[in-house]
Order: sequence, then structure tokens, then C-alpha cells
Amino acid sequence: MNNTQIRSVCVKFPPKIHSVGFWDKRNPLSYSLPTLELQMVIIFALTRLFHFPLKKLGFPKLFSQIVAGVILGPTLLGRIKNYQFIVFPFETQGIIGTFSAFGYVLFVFLVGVKLDMSIIKRTGAKGVGDWSFISNGPFDNWYNKHMANVTACLLKDLKILNSELGRLSLASAVVSDLLFVFISTMGTTAYVGLYSRATALVDLVLLVGFVIFVIFVFRPAMIWVVEQTPEGRPVKGIYIYLIIMGVFMGALFSHYFEQSLNFGFLILGLAIPAGPPLGSALVDKLDSFVSGLLLPLFISTTAMRTNLSTLHITKPLSLANIILIIVTSSAKFLSCFLPALYCSMPFNDSVALSLIMSAKGSVDLAAYSFLRDEQIITRETFALVVISVALTAVFVQVLVKYLYDPSRKYAGYQRRNIMHSEDEGKLQVLTCIHRVDNVTAVIKLLDASNPTRETPITVYVLHLIELQGQATPLFISHQVQKRTVTSRSYSEDIILAFSKYERLNWGAVTIQAFTAISPQRLMHEDICTLALDTLASIVILPFHQKWAIDGSIESEDHCLRTLNFSVLNRAPCSVGILVDRGQSGSSSSSEPAQASYHVAMIFVGGNDDQEALTYAKRMAKCSNVSLTVIRLISLDDEDLKNIGKSLDLQVLDDVKLNNGGNRRVKYIEQVVKDGRETAQKVCPMINDYDLVIVGRRNNLRSPQTAGLEQWSEFPELGVIGELLALSELKSRASVLVVQQQHINH
Repeated sequence: MNNTQIRSVCVKFPPKIHSVGFWDKRNPLSYSLPTLELQMVIIFALTRLFHFPLKKLGFPKLFSQIVAGVILGPTLLGRIKNYQFIVFPFETQGIIGTFSAFGYVLFVFLVGVKLDMSIIKRTGAKGVGDWSFISNGPFDNWYNKHMANVTACLLKDLKILNSELGRLSLASAVVSDLLFVFISTMGTTAYVGLYSRATALVDLVLLVGFVIFVIFVFRPAMIWVVEQTPEGRPVKGIYIYLIIMGVFMGALFSHYFEQSLNFGFLILGLAIPAGPPLGSALVDKLDSFVSGLLLPLFISTTAMRTNLSTLHITKPLSLANIILIIVTSSAKFLSCFLPALYCSMPFNDSVALSLIMSAKGSVDLAAYSFLRDEQIITRETFALVVISVALTAVFVQVLVKYLYDPSRKYAGYQRRNIMHSEDEGKLQVLTCIHRVDNVTAVIKLLDASNPTRETPITVYVLHLIELQGQATPLFISHQVQKRTVTSRSYSEDIILAFSKYERLNWGAVTIQAFTAISPQRLMHEDICTLALDTLASIVILPFHQKWAIDGSIESEDHCLRTLNFSVLNRAPCSVGILVDRGQSGSSSSSEPAQASYHVAMIFVGGNDDQEALTYAKRMAKCSNVSLTVIRLISLDDEDLKNIGKSLDLQVLDDVKLNNGGNRRVKYIEQVVKDGRETAQKVCPMINDYDLVIVGRRNNLRSPQTAGLEQWSEFPELGVIGELLALSELKSRASVLVVQQQHINH
């Protein structure tokens, strides 16, 4: 029996958009704009109400958006009498539907803009071996052409975008998408050919002509815009407006060869160079509005079409649909899982990769919504697939977090620090550069680290750039010795500066440069992975505050501070945070220091201080470096009663010996009662030095620092490190805070 209900609705034309204000006696909801605004407020308020508690359980935003739509639809609130006529009247459904659908096609356009097609060149057998595109579900029509950006969003939520699994997932998604775009386009043309071969032939000619135009006209035009934009300057606004207008015209033309609106937006988006300056400018203009407003609205309004009351699980058709969904979902999973295992991926990683590739979220909802519009699937089937999308989103996010933890590989089972280095003469340093002005401070530190042919230093320079205007993170290896600077000018000034420094110290310093372009909150993955792969003994990080020459704070970068904390917690080796005062010594950024360089090391005790002292002793071997070791002793220090057993004193033994024989090494003991006396004795003396080295000593309490912990503002520096970095001191001395590698953390 047909249960369809027919209801007559009277709509007045032309519709009135907005009221005339306070003096209008009519109900504001009788106008289109106030009604649309109310609908948006209700949708977003309900979404946030659900997402606030659910995000703590690891649920994605997609789940909350779908739940909000289901509640606002005929399943719950739609059952209330006159609710639909007051809040979601029939005459406004086309408005909010068009508004949200418009957001989805702009989302598709941004997908193409963000995708970096060069990732295909870097894709290995594991990425190409993913054949999940051939089984996109029973109802995934020709609209699923852009899973890569959805995958990128999921990887960002999981915080594994630039991990090994994240990069492999993106590579697999891009390869899968390109193959599926080709197959689906040919399938659409073949479907049209079933009814009219002549129409199909014309469509094919127009399609080929459109692609040729995009490749040989539109793409070169975009490259020309990039070339006309000076480096470091924004793209002119007129170019942005012309590009957006051209994209809409091209997307409209795609209708003439029987392709969906999404096709034109995606192809034109792919033709725009990803990243700065053009791709970033378009993303900055549109992404917040599209991803933050329009796309969530599209998801919720799509879910509002779901009526769970139409579900009858006991019916044979419902059971058949459920079985079909399970079978096709399993097929998608296995089509990725089996090739991953064949390529010798670990079992847990293979499962995680397959789950990521199976979750398409908003893309699935869009496909099912379009199929519902074409009446290819029933209301009951639509309700089932929407539920499956919501449950899959939760299941995948929770399970992948459980299966894959990228920080596990950083756990230290081998000693990688300066103190326990197998070859005492060699030093392997990973230094992180965020700005060009970080280079001078790092090179001065390397100068003081005794780079000679007998004690060489290998420096891995990692330039960190925030990912903007593209979905795919990049990791670029530069061959400094061959002076290969990339055409896109990534890290050019930094590479040239370190290349010159290497030539001036030939045989004593070896430089290997890298560039990592990734989201700021995930940059620690690039740092820790490179430190692990290069067997670095220490990672040097810049402090998040920058000082001016007069000693005042010039700028602060709180994102950099968060990054430093993440590296301190995960690094597979020792970590040093360099507080650059801007005038640490007299050496230039391109020549080795010739004048005397005064270094002080403040020693209290513990692993971090032992590591810091070991680094300081290496510096003392440099002919132009003078070292002063200042040991702070408490009257209650138990180490004084166990002199023979103290590892601290073992590290200090050779310093005490050098005190008598090496004029460039001095050893001083200071007896202090508490943190107040420590501050009184340490602060006045730091102006006598160019560099002060201390251990971080996190969470270690001792009489020498008692009382200082209470007002600690920068725990990443430790108590004494923070004391020396105070802007009130107006000191010229830079500070290096050292944390020894955490074993089995």
C-alpha cells in the first residue's frame, strides 16, 4: 500500500525576503531571510550541544551534525504539530537546500585546490596497490570523486596527517580518486549512450575539449598569475575574483556534456597550483566560510531528510539492504587490507589504513542525497545508509586511534644522547628552523660545539613551514652539496646560509637540509621522525619568544611553544631549547667564531644536568671557548655523603681535574640554602657569559631551587632556565636548556 501523504501548501510569489523592521506587524518568520537565519541558528546550536560532550569520547563532528539533522527531521521534532510550518516551512526548503548544496560544490572546488598532484610521483607500491575505488558501496554513484580531502580531514582529526600512515593514506586516496574519476566519467558517457549514441558522442567530444581547455589554457593562466605575484606578496584581488567567476562558468558548462556540477568544480580546482601564493589565497578566502558554515549545514540538512520511523528491520527488504551494506563495506575494507598485507605492512597498520580508506563521511552523504533526489533509493534505504555513515564515522575514528599511535616508534629503547654516544668524537644534531633569523643563533651554537675533522658535526637542518592552501603535507630533502634549490623557493635562503657555513668548515661540518610543510599542531611528527631516522643525538629547538637587542621581548609564538612541548614529550633523543638573546657572541652567520666565546654551565644534578655538562665539555675543547662550570650545592645535599657512588660527581671529575690544568675551564662551587639564594648568586653573573647551559630537570625538586617552582611560567625551560631567560634581567647571554633522552617513555 502506498503510504505517501499529500498535503496542499499555498506559496505566494514573488516571495518576500526580509521585513521592514520593528514597525512591521507581520510575523518575522513569514519572510525568507529571518526564517533561514533561525534555521541556521537552531541547526548549529543543536550540533554544538551534542558535540561538546561527544568530542571527549572521540566522536567526530560528522556524527553530531547527523544526529542534529535526524532530531530536527521527521524522526523526532517533525512529529510535533505545526513544527514544520513554523520552523521549516515548505517554501523555505528549497532555499536552505540550495544554500547548503552550494556549499558542497564549493567544498568540492576546494578539494581540487588543496590537492597536490605531485604526491602521485612519490607514491610507492603500497599507495598504488590500493584498489578500494572499485567497490565504493551499493549506492555510491558517480559523485564520489574526491575522497582525498575527506581523508585529509579525518587524518587531521586523528592527528596523524603527516605520519607514515597518514602520508600513505593520502597517496592511496589520490590514486584511487583519479582512477575513479576516469571510470565514473566513462560510465556516465556509456549510460547516456544506452539511450542516444549521438548524444553520447557529442558529450564525449565536449568532455575532451573541456579537459584540453583546462590543461592548456586554464592551467597556464593560473601559473601566469603565480609568476606575476612577487615572492612573499599576496595575489591581487582582481585575479581571485576572475578565477572564481571562471570556475563557476566552467562548472556550468560541464552540465552540457551530462556531467554533474561537481565534476567541473573538481577539475578546475585541480588545475590551480596548490599552496602559496594562489592556492593559499583561494583557501583563505573560502575555506572558513565553506568548511565552517556551509558544509556542516549541508550534512545536517541532508540528515533531516532521514525518517527512522520508516525503518522496519523485520521486513525482507530491510534485511536485504542491511546485508548488502555489510557485504559492500567488508568488500571496501578487504580491497585495501589485502594489498596492504601483500606489501608487507604490519597487521595493525593495514587495518588502520583500510578503515581510513573506507570512511568517506560527507562524500557518502552527498551521493546518497543525490540518489534520493533521483528516486533511485527509497526513504527506508536512505535512512539505513545515513545511519551506516554516522556509525562508520565513530567506529573508524575510535578504532584507528586504538590501533595506530605514531608516538610508539619514538619510545627510546636505545640510548641516543650526547652523554652515551658510541663515538665520542662525532656529534649528530637536528636543528629546527622556523624563520630565517633562527639561522644565526644556530650557526653560533654550532661554532661553539668544536667542529673539527677529528670531532666532526653532522647537522640535519629542518625548515618547518605551516601547511596552507593545500591538503597534502610535504617533506622535501635538499641535497646541499649539489646546491639544488627547488623551483618553488622552499627554504632557499636557509639552504644557502648553511651551505656557505659547510664550505667554510669543509670536513668538519656536514649539512643535510630538509623542508617539512605540515599543520603546526602536527609538526612534531616530522621532527621526531627525522630524529629517529637520522640517529640524531640532540634536537635543537628555538624558544617561542624573540628578544630585541635592548633585551625586551619583540614577539611571541604560542603555536611554537606548543610544538616544543610536543617534541619534549616524544623525542627519541635529547632535546635542547635555545633562548636566543640576539647578541650571543661576536661571530657572524657565515664565518666561524674567532673571538673568545664564554660559556657557563650551571650544575645542580640529575640526568638533564649530566647531559648538559657533557655538551659543555665538548664545547670546552674548542680553542676559542672558555667554560665555567658552576655547581650549586645544598647543605642538605645527600650526594656529599655518597661521593664515590654519585654519577653526578663522576661526570664532574674531569672538570675538576681540568680546573688545574686547563686555563679555559673553571670549576666553581656555590653553597646555597634555597631558590632565593640561587637567584641572588646566579642572576648577577650571567652577563659575564655569551651562552649559559642548564639542564631542564623537569619535576625534580631540590633544596637549591626550593621556592622557584611556585611562580614558574615556562616549565619547558625548567626552573633555572626560566630564571635566566627573564626579560627583566636585560641580559645579552643566550640560554640552552637541555633535556636528556627519555628511555622507554
